[in-house]
Amino acid sequence: MSLPFELYVSVRYLVARRKQASMASTSLISVLGVTVGVTALIVALALMTGMQQELRDRIFGAQAHVYVWKVLDGGFEDYEAEARRLTTVPGVLAAAPAIPGRGLARTRAGDVFVNVKGIDPVLEATVTDLAAAVRRGSLADLAAYDGPALGGIVIGEEVARRLGAFVGDEITLITPSGTLSPMGVLPRPRRLEVVGVFRLGLFEYDTGYGFVTLDTAGRLFREDRVQTMQLRVEDPYAARAVAGAIPERLGASYVTDDWSSVNSTLFEALFLEKMALTVAIGLIVLVATLNIVSSLIMLVMEKSRDIAILKTMGAGAGVVRRIFVLQGAIIGLAGTTAGALAGYVICTVMDRYQLLRLPADVYHIAYVPFIIEPLDFWLVLFAANLVCLLVTLHPSRHAARIDPAEALRYQ
Repeated sequence: MSLPFELYVSVRYLVARRKQASMASTSLISVLGVTVGVTALIVALALMTGMQQELRDRIFGAQAHVYVWKVLDGGFEDYEAEARRLTTVPGVLAAAPAIPGRGLARTRAGDVFVNVKGIDPVLEATVTDLAAAVRRGSLADLAAYDGPALGGIVIGEEVARRLGAFVGDEITLITPSGTLSPMGVLPRPRRLEVVGVFRLGLFEYDTGYGFVTLDTAGRLFREDRVQTMQLRVEDPYAARAVAGAIPERLGASYVTDDWSSVNSTLFEALFLEKMALTVAIGLIVLVATLNIVSSLIMLVMEKSRDIAILKTMGAGAGVVRRIFVLQGAIIGLAGTTAGALAGYVICTVMDRYQLLRLPADVYHIAYVPFIIEPLDFWLVLFAANLVCLLVTLHPSRHAARIDPAEALRYQ
Protein backbone atom coordinates (compact mmCIF):
# COMPACT_ATOMS: atom_id res chain seq x y z
CA MET A 1 0.00 0.00 0.00
CA SER A 2 1.48 3.36 -1.06
CA LEU A 3 1.64 6.19 1.43
CA PRO A 4 0.30 9.68 0.72
CA PHE A 5 3.00 11.89 -0.79
CA GLU A 6 3.33 14.26 2.18
CA LEU A 7 3.51 11.36 4.69
CA TYR A 8 6.05 9.49 2.54
CA VAL A 9 8.38 12.51 2.38
CA SER A 10 7.97 13.16 6.14
CA VAL A 11 8.98 9.62 7.01
CA ARG A 12 11.96 9.75 4.63
CA TYR A 13 13.17 12.97 6.26
CA LEU A 14 12.96 11.40 9.73
CA VAL A 15 14.97 8.29 8.78
CA ALA A 16 18.75 8.64 8.97
CA ARG A 17 20.60 8.11 5.72
CA ARG A 18 24.22 8.90 5.06
CA LYS A 19 24.84 12.50 6.20
CA GLN A 20 21.35 12.82 7.70
CA ALA A 21 22.22 10.76 10.79
CA SER A 22 22.51 13.89 12.94
CA MET A 23 18.97 14.92 12.06
CA ALA A 24 17.66 11.47 12.93
CA SER A 25 19.43 11.70 16.30
CA THR A 26 17.82 15.09 16.95
CA SER A 27 14.40 13.63 16.11
CA LEU A 28 15.06 10.70 18.43
CA ILE A 29 15.94 13.08 21.27
CA SER A 30 12.68 14.96 20.62
CA VAL A 31 10.75 11.69 20.84
CA LEU A 32 12.50 10.77 24.09
CA GLY A 33 11.76 14.19 25.56
CA VAL A 34 8.05 13.85 24.85
CA THR A 35 8.11 10.27 26.18
CA VAL A 36 9.67 11.27 29.48
CA GLY A 37 7.29 14.19 29.91
CA VAL A 38 4.16 12.15 29.18
CA THR A 39 5.36 9.31 31.42
CA ALA A 40 6.01 11.68 34.31
CA LEU A 41 2.61 13.35 33.90
CA ILE A 42 0.70 10.06 33.79
CA VAL A 43 2.53 8.72 36.85
CA ALA A 44 2.00 11.97 38.79
CA LEU A 45 -1.73 12.07 38.02
CA ALA A 46 -2.10 8.39 38.91
CA LEU A 47 -0.30 9.00 42.21
CA MET A 48 -2.51 11.93 43.23
CA THR A 49 -5.69 10.18 42.06
CA GLY A 50 -4.73 7.07 44.00
CA MET A 51 -4.05 9.11 47.13
CA GLN A 52 -7.39 10.89 46.88
CA GLN A 53 -9.38 7.72 46.27
CA GLU A 54 -7.59 5.77 48.99
CA LEU A 55 -8.22 8.49 51.54
CA ARG A 56 -11.84 8.78 50.41
CA ASP A 57 -12.40 5.04 50.71
CA ARG A 58 -10.82 4.97 54.18
CA ILE A 59 -13.00 7.89 55.25
CA PHE A 60 -16.11 6.18 53.89
CA GLY A 61 -15.29 3.15 56.01
CA ALA A 62 -14.37 5.03 59.20
CA GLN A 63 -16.90 7.85 59.16
CA ALA A 64 -20.59 8.22 58.53
CA HIS A 65 -21.70 9.92 55.33
CA VAL A 66 -24.09 12.34 57.07
CA TYR A 67 -24.29 13.65 60.65
CA VAL A 68 -27.54 14.83 62.23
CA TRP A 69 -28.12 16.83 65.43
CA LYS A 70 -31.40 17.81 67.07
CA VAL A 71 -30.51 21.11 68.67
CA LEU A 72 -33.87 22.31 70.00
CA ASP A 73 -34.54 19.20 72.09
CA GLY A 74 -31.01 18.81 73.45
CA GLY A 75 -30.45 15.53 71.63
CA PHE A 76 -32.38 12.42 70.63
CA GLU A 77 -34.47 10.99 73.46
CA ASP A 78 -35.51 7.79 71.64
CA TYR A 79 -32.69 7.09 69.24
CA GLU A 80 -34.19 3.86 67.90
CA ALA A 81 -37.36 5.67 66.81
CA GLU A 82 -35.27 8.51 65.37
CA ALA A 83 -33.12 6.03 63.45
CA ARG A 84 -36.22 4.51 61.87
CA ARG A 85 -37.52 7.98 61.05
CA LEU A 86 -34.29 9.08 59.43
CA THR A 87 -34.16 5.99 57.22
CA THR A 88 -37.43 7.14 55.63
CA VAL A 89 -35.53 10.00 53.98
CA PRO A 90 -34.82 9.10 50.32
CA GLY A 91 -31.24 7.93 49.84
CA VAL A 92 -30.60 6.97 53.49
CA LEU A 93 -29.66 3.32 54.02
CA ALA A 94 -29.02 3.15 57.77
CA ALA A 95 -28.75 5.29 60.91
CA ALA A 96 -26.77 4.81 64.13
CA PRO A 97 -26.52 6.87 67.34
CA ALA A 98 -23.35 8.33 68.87
CA ILE A 99 -22.30 10.19 72.01
CA PRO A 100 -18.91 11.83 71.37
CA GLY A 101 -16.44 12.96 74.01
CA ARG A 102 -12.78 13.23 74.89
CA GLY A 103 -10.64 11.83 77.65
CA LEU A 104 -7.15 10.95 78.81
CA ALA A 105 -6.40 7.23 78.73
CA ARG A 106 -3.73 6.15 81.22
CA THR A 107 -1.79 3.02 82.06
CA ARG A 108 1.55 2.44 83.69
CA ALA A 109 3.11 2.41 80.23
CA GLY A 110 1.90 5.86 79.17
CA ASP A 111 -0.87 8.40 78.55
CA VAL A 112 -2.88 9.05 75.36
CA PHE A 113 -5.57 11.63 74.67
CA VAL A 114 -8.41 9.83 72.90
CA ASN A 115 -11.71 10.70 71.28
CA VAL A 116 -14.24 8.46 73.01
CA LYS A 117 -17.37 7.65 71.06
CA GLY A 118 -20.41 5.97 72.54
CA ILE A 119 -22.13 3.69 70.02
CA ASP A 120 -24.73 0.98 69.59
CA PRO A 121 -22.54 -1.93 68.37
CA VAL A 122 -25.33 -3.44 66.25
CA LEU A 123 -26.37 -0.21 64.51
CA GLU A 124 -22.78 1.04 64.19
CA ALA A 125 -21.95 -1.93 61.95
CA THR A 126 -24.58 -0.74 59.45
CA VAL A 127 -23.04 2.74 59.15
CA THR A 128 -19.25 2.25 59.36
CA ASP A 129 -16.73 -0.55 58.84
CA LEU A 130 -15.67 -0.60 62.49
CA ALA A 131 -16.86 -4.16 63.14
CA ALA A 132 -14.82 -5.51 60.21
CA ALA A 133 -11.77 -3.46 61.28
CA VAL A 134 -11.48 -5.07 64.74
CA ARG A 135 -8.29 -7.15 64.63
CA ARG A 136 -8.39 -8.60 68.15
CA GLY A 137 -11.47 -9.13 70.27
CA SER A 138 -14.91 -8.23 68.94
CA LEU A 139 -17.19 -5.21 68.69
CA ALA A 140 -20.03 -7.35 70.02
CA ASP A 141 -18.09 -7.78 73.28
CA LEU A 142 -18.91 -4.15 74.13
CA ALA A 143 -22.59 -4.88 74.68
CA ALA A 144 -21.90 -8.25 76.31
CA TYR A 145 -19.34 -6.94 78.81
CA ASP A 146 -20.23 -7.70 82.46
CA GLY A 147 -16.85 -7.39 84.19
CA PRO A 148 -15.81 -5.35 87.22
CA ALA A 149 -14.89 -2.20 85.26
CA LEU A 150 -17.33 0.53 84.27
CA GLY A 151 -17.53 -0.96 80.80
CA GLY A 152 -15.59 -2.25 77.84
CA ILE A 153 -13.72 -0.20 75.24
CA VAL A 154 -12.44 -0.91 71.73
CA ILE A 155 -9.33 1.14 71.00
CA GLY A 156 -7.15 1.85 67.99
CA GLU A 157 -4.10 -0.28 67.28
CA GLU A 158 -1.65 2.57 67.85
CA VAL A 159 -3.47 3.62 71.04
CA ALA A 160 -3.09 0.06 72.33
CA ARG A 161 0.61 0.07 71.48
CA ARG A 162 1.27 3.38 73.23
CA LEU A 163 -0.68 2.35 76.32
CA GLY A 164 0.70 -1.18 76.33
CA ALA A 165 -2.89 -2.40 76.79
CA PHE A 166 -4.51 -5.14 74.76
CA VAL A 167 -7.59 -7.34 75.01
CA GLY A 168 -8.25 -8.19 78.67
CA ASP A 169 -6.19 -5.31 80.09
CA GLU A 170 -7.67 -2.38 81.97
CA ILE A 171 -7.07 1.31 81.34
CA THR A 172 -7.99 4.39 83.33
CA LEU A 173 -9.99 7.06 81.51
CA ILE A 174 -10.14 10.60 82.88
CA THR A 175 -12.85 12.84 81.40
CA PRO A 176 -13.71 16.53 81.93
CA SER A 177 -17.02 15.46 83.52
CA GLY A 178 -15.96 14.85 87.09
CA THR A 179 -17.20 15.22 90.66
CA LEU A 180 -18.30 18.59 92.03
CA SER A 181 -16.32 19.62 95.13
CA PRO A 182 -15.61 22.82 97.09
CA MET A 183 -12.52 23.20 94.91
CA GLY A 184 -14.53 22.90 91.69
CA VAL A 185 -15.07 19.98 89.35
CA LEU A 186 -12.50 17.29 89.98
CA PRO A 187 -11.84 14.81 87.16
CA ARG A 188 -12.98 11.34 88.12
CA PRO A 189 -10.95 8.42 86.78
CA ARG A 190 -12.96 5.45 85.49
CA ARG A 191 -11.68 1.96 84.78
CA LEU A 192 -12.45 0.42 81.41
CA GLU A 193 -11.47 -2.99 80.10
CA VAL A 194 -10.11 -3.35 76.58
CA VAL A 195 -12.36 -5.79 74.72
CA GLY A 196 -11.10 -5.11 71.20
CA VAL A 197 -8.38 -3.49 69.11
CA PHE A 198 -9.21 -2.09 65.67
CA ARG A 199 -7.28 -0.88 62.67
CA LEU A 200 -9.26 1.27 60.22
CA GLY A 201 -6.19 2.40 58.27
CA LEU A 202 -6.71 6.10 59.06
CA PHE A 203 -4.01 7.58 61.25
CA GLU A 204 -6.48 9.85 63.05
CA TYR A 205 -8.61 6.91 64.19
CA ASP A 206 -5.93 4.30 64.84
CA THR A 207 -3.96 6.68 67.06
CA GLY A 208 -6.70 8.57 68.86
CA TYR A 209 -10.08 6.83 69.06
CA GLY A 210 -11.87 4.51 71.44
CA PHE A 211 -15.42 3.15 71.25
CA VAL A 212 -17.70 2.34 74.18
CA THR A 213 -21.41 1.60 74.55
CA LEU A 214 -23.99 4.37 74.75
CA ASP A 215 -24.65 3.57 78.40
CA THR A 216 -20.96 3.78 79.27
CA ALA A 217 -20.53 7.03 77.34
CA GLY A 218 -23.57 8.51 79.10
CA ARG A 219 -22.02 7.78 82.48
CA LEU A 220 -18.59 9.01 81.43
CA PHE A 221 -19.81 12.33 80.04
CA ARG A 222 -22.99 12.76 82.11
CA GLU A 223 -25.22 12.62 79.05
CA ASP A 224 -28.73 11.19 79.25
CA ARG A 225 -29.50 11.53 75.54
CA VAL A 226 -27.87 10.62 72.26
CA GLN A 227 -26.23 13.72 70.81
CA THR A 228 -25.54 12.66 67.23
CA MET A 229 -27.14 10.40 64.62
CA GLN A 230 -24.89 9.01 61.90
CA LEU A 231 -26.27 8.10 58.49
CA ARG A 232 -25.07 5.92 55.65
CA VAL A 233 -26.44 6.87 52.23
CA GLU A 234 -26.72 5.06 48.90
CA ASP A 235 -24.43 7.44 47.03
CA PRO A 236 -21.71 9.04 49.19
CA TYR A 237 -21.21 11.73 46.55
CA ALA A 238 -24.84 12.76 47.00
CA ALA A 239 -24.44 13.04 50.79
CA ARG A 240 -24.67 16.84 50.71
CA ALA A 241 -28.03 16.71 48.90
CA VAL A 242 -29.35 14.12 51.37
CA ALA A 243 -28.15 16.22 54.31
CA GLY A 244 -29.94 19.27 52.92
CA ALA A 245 -33.19 17.31 52.45
CA ILE A 246 -33.42 16.17 56.09
CA PRO A 247 -34.39 19.55 57.65
CA GLU A 248 -36.84 20.15 54.82
CA ARG A 249 -38.50 16.78 55.37
CA LEU A 250 -38.30 16.34 59.16
CA GLY A 251 -38.25 19.90 60.47
CA ALA A 252 -36.00 22.84 61.22
CA SER A 253 -34.87 21.37 64.56
CA TYR A 254 -32.60 18.98 62.64
CA VAL A 255 -29.12 20.27 61.81
CA THR A 256 -26.98 18.27 59.39
CA ASP A 257 -23.47 18.01 58.01
CA ASP A 258 -21.82 15.60 55.57
CA TRP A 259 -18.45 13.92 55.11
CA SER A 260 -17.32 16.28 52.33
CA SER A 261 -17.77 19.33 54.57
CA VAL A 262 -16.09 17.67 57.56
CA ASN A 263 -13.05 16.74 55.43
CA SER A 264 -13.15 19.71 53.05
CA THR A 265 -9.75 21.08 54.10
CA LEU A 266 -8.01 17.77 53.45
CA PHE A 267 -9.47 17.27 49.98
CA GLU A 268 -8.95 20.90 48.98
CA ALA A 269 -5.28 20.51 49.86
CA LEU A 270 -5.04 17.31 47.83
CA PHE A 271 -6.76 18.97 44.87
CA LEU A 272 -4.33 21.89 44.97
CA GLU A 273 -1.39 19.47 45.15
CA LYS A 274 -2.70 17.61 42.12
CA MET A 275 -3.17 20.83 40.13
CA ALA A 276 0.26 22.15 41.08
CA LEU A 277 1.91 18.87 40.16
CA THR A 278 0.04 18.73 36.86
CA VAL A 279 1.10 22.27 35.92
CA ALA A 280 4.71 21.67 36.90
CA ILE A 281 5.08 18.46 34.91
CA GLY A 282 2.98 19.90 32.08
CA LEU A 283 5.69 22.53 31.70
CA ILE A 284 8.20 19.70 31.36
CA VAL A 285 6.15 18.32 28.46
CA LEU A 286 6.05 21.80 26.91
CA VAL A 287 9.82 22.15 27.17
CA ALA A 288 10.22 18.72 25.60
CA THR A 289 8.05 19.73 22.65
CA LEU A 290 10.28 22.74 22.02
CA ASN A 291 12.92 20.23 20.92
CA ILE A 292 10.61 19.47 18.02
CA VAL A 293 10.77 23.13 16.96
CA SER A 294 14.55 23.16 16.97
CA SER A 295 14.81 19.85 15.11
CA LEU A 296 12.34 20.96 12.44
CA ILE A 297 14.07 24.33 11.95
CA MET A 298 17.38 22.51 11.49
CA LEU A 299 15.72 20.15 9.05
CA VAL A 300 14.23 23.03 7.06
CA MET A 301 17.66 24.67 6.82
CA GLU A 302 19.30 21.40 5.72
CA LYS A 303 16.52 20.51 3.27
CA SER A 304 16.07 23.94 1.70
CA ARG A 305 17.45 22.60 -1.61
CA ASP A 306 15.07 19.61 -1.55
CA ILE A 307 12.14 21.91 -0.72
CA ALA A 308 13.05 24.16 -3.65
CA ILE A 309 13.19 21.15 -6.01
CA LEU A 310 9.79 19.96 -4.75
CA LYS A 311 8.34 23.39 -5.49
CA THR A 312 9.84 23.51 -9.00
CA MET A 313 8.22 20.09 -9.62
CA GLY A 314 4.80 21.52 -8.76
CA ALA A 315 4.47 21.05 -5.00
CA GLY A 316 2.59 23.99 -3.53
CA ALA A 317 3.17 25.79 -0.24
CA GLY A 318 0.37 23.76 1.37
CA VAL A 319 2.09 20.47 0.47
CA VAL A 320 5.41 21.63 1.97
CA ARG A 321 3.62 22.87 5.09
CA ARG A 322 1.86 19.53 5.57
CA ILE A 323 5.15 17.64 5.21
CA PHE A 324 6.66 19.35 8.24
CA VAL A 325 3.42 19.35 10.25
CA LEU A 326 3.27 15.59 9.71
CA GLN A 327 6.85 15.28 10.93
CA GLY A 328 5.92 16.98 14.20
CA ALA A 329 2.81 14.81 14.42
CA ILE A 330 4.87 11.63 13.95
CA ILE A 331 7.34 12.69 16.64
CA GLY A 332 4.50 13.60 19.00
CA LEU A 333 2.56 10.40 18.34
CA ALA A 334 5.65 8.24 18.83
CA GLY A 335 6.58 10.06 22.05
CA THR A 336 3.09 10.03 23.57
CA THR A 337 2.56 6.37 22.68
CA ALA A 338 5.86 5.35 24.27
CA GLY A 339 5.16 7.60 27.26
CA ALA A 340 1.68 6.16 27.71
CA LEU A 341 3.00 2.59 27.68
CA ALA A 342 5.85 3.44 30.06
CA GLY A 343 3.51 5.31 32.41
CA TYR A 344 1.00 2.47 32.44
CA VAL A 345 3.69 -0.12 33.20
CA ILE A 346 5.25 1.99 35.98
CA CYS A 347 1.87 2.67 37.61
CA THR A 348 0.91 -1.01 37.42
CA VAL A 349 4.17 -2.15 39.04
CA MET A 350 4.07 0.58 41.72
CA ASP A 351 0.48 -0.24 42.60
CA ARG A 352 0.79 -4.03 42.59
CA TYR A 353 3.87 -4.15 44.81
CA GLN A 354 2.98 -1.08 46.94
CA LEU A 355 6.41 0.44 46.37
CA LEU A 356 5.62 4.00 47.45
CA ARG A 357 5.37 4.15 51.25
CA LEU A 358 4.35 7.31 53.10
CA PRO A 359 4.59 8.51 56.71
CA ALA A 360 1.13 7.69 58.06
CA ASP A 361 1.16 10.56 60.55
CA VAL A 362 1.35 13.06 57.66
CA TYR A 363 -0.76 11.51 54.90
CA HIS A 364 -3.07 9.26 56.98
CA ILE A 365 -2.26 6.26 54.77
CA ALA A 366 0.72 3.89 54.76
CA TYR A 367 1.18 3.59 50.97
CA VAL A 368 -0.14 5.20 47.81
CA PRO A 369 -2.02 3.19 45.20
CA PHE A 370 -1.48 4.32 41.60
CA ILE A 371 -4.85 4.66 39.86
CA ILE A 372 -5.01 5.79 36.24
CA GLU A 373 -8.26 7.60 35.50
CA PRO A 374 -9.28 7.04 31.85
CA LEU A 375 -10.19 10.72 31.49
CA ASP A 376 -6.80 11.86 32.81
CA PHE A 377 -4.99 9.32 30.63
CA TRP A 378 -6.62 10.32 27.35
CA LEU A 379 -6.52 14.01 28.22
CA VAL A 380 -2.74 13.82 28.67
CA LEU A 381 -2.31 12.06 25.33
CA PHE A 382 -4.58 14.51 23.54
CA ALA A 383 -2.91 17.57 25.07
CA ALA A 384 0.61 16.29 24.34
CA ASN A 385 -0.22 15.56 20.69
CA LEU A 386 -1.97 18.91 20.32
CA VAL A 387 1.05 20.78 21.67
CA CYS A 388 3.34 18.81 19.35
CA LEU A 389 1.20 19.88 16.39
CA LEU A 390 1.05 23.51 17.45
CA VAL A 391 4.82 23.87 17.77
CA THR A 392 5.26 22.71 14.15
CA LEU A 393 3.33 25.68 12.76
CA HIS A 394 6.27 28.10 12.76
CA PRO A 395 8.84 25.75 11.09
CA SER A 396 6.27 24.56 8.54
CA ARG A 397 5.36 28.15 7.57
CA HIS A 398 9.05 28.96 7.23
CA ALA A 399 9.53 25.97 4.92
CA ALA A 400 6.50 26.92 2.82
CA ARG A 401 7.91 30.42 2.23
CA ILE A 402 11.23 29.24 0.75
CA ASP A 403 11.84 30.76 -2.68
CA PRO A 404 13.04 28.05 -5.12
CA ALA A 405 15.14 30.50 -7.21
CA GLU A 406 16.91 31.84 -4.12
CA ALA A 407 17.49 28.39 -2.67
CA LEU A 408 18.96 26.96 -5.93
CA ARG A 409 20.97 30.03 -7.00
CA TYR A 410 24.34 28.75 -5.74
CA GLN A 411 23.69 24.99 -6.11
